[in-house]
Amino acid sequence: MKKITTGIATAAGLIAALPVFAQLPATVNQGLAYSTIVGWGTQDLRTTIMLVINIIMGFLGIIAVIIILTGGFKWMTAGGNEEKVAESKKLIIAGIVGLAIIFGAYAIASFVISSLVNATT
Repeated sequence: MKKITTGIATAAGLIAALPVFAQLPATVNQGLAYSTIVGWGTQDLRTTIMLVINIIMGFLGIIAVIIILTGGFKWMTAGGNEEKVAESKKLIIAGIVGLAIIFGAYAIASFVISSLVNATT
């Protein structure tokens, strides 16, 4: 029953989107000018790559901070249990190491992209 409901919802969504696709030019329907409409076609490729890297690194940074906060919450709610405290310390250390790796990866990527920009302009 769940598959049938999902199939019907998907079909209804596609049918509801047909008038929107009908109003777009033919090249957009084929996907040929999509990047220009979105705005990526007007930027330099290096800028687009750096924007994607920024988004990915930001997402990974949020995950690392959540890991650190989870470790802190577990430590506070451990109630003196040494096993839980040790587990929470491991989470916090893993989160900090993850943040250090993320910052290092961002620094390397930023350096490489800026070096490419300087070398090619």
